[in-house]
Amino acid sequence: MKVLFVCHGNICRSPMADYYFKKIVSGAGLSDMIEVQSAATSSEELGNPVYPLAKRTLAVHGIGCRDKVAQLLTRRMYDESDYVVGMDQANLKNIRDMVGANESDEGVKLFKLLDFVKDADGEPLQRDIADPWYTRNFDKAWDDISLGCRALLEHIKSSTLCTP
Repeated sequence: MKVLFVCHGNICRSPMADYYFKKIVSGAGLSDMIEVQSAATSSEELGNPVYPLAKRTLAVHGIGCRDKVAQLLTRRMYDESDYVVGMDQANLKNIRDMVGANESDEGVKLFKLLDFVKDADGEPLQRDIADPWYTRNFDKAWDDISLGCRALLEHIKSSTLCTP
C-alpha cells in the first residue's frame, strides 16, 4: 500500500505528515506493508530541504528528516498511490489539475488529511490544515497533522487492504 502526502511546496506540511506517518506506521509494525512519501503541487521549492521551523517541529517529537528535499507530484506518483492526501482544498484542486484526476477520486483515492478525523457526529472534519509557512503556527499545523495521521492509520488498519 502506498500513501502520498501532498502540499504546496513539500517543505512544511507534507514532509511533517510523511515523517510522522512513517514513525507511527513503524510503531504499528506495518512498515513492510505501507510505503509513504510526499510531494509538492508547486515547483518553487523543488530540491529545497524541509523548512527549518518544520524540521524543528519534527525534531521536538523525536523525528528526523535530514535527507528530504522537495519533489514535484507526478502522474506516476498519483497512479501508484492508494491514498493521495492533501492538506487543504487548494491542494486537492491542484492535484486534480496536475494529474487529470476526477472529482470522483475524492473520498476514494484523493482526500484531505482531516477527512479521516471524525467530529462528535461521526462526520469528517472537512477542515483544511492551515499552511504554517504563512500562519507561522507550526504547533497548530503539527497538532492537525498528527491528529489526521493517527486517524488515517486507524482507517487503513480497519480496511481490508491492510491485514497483518
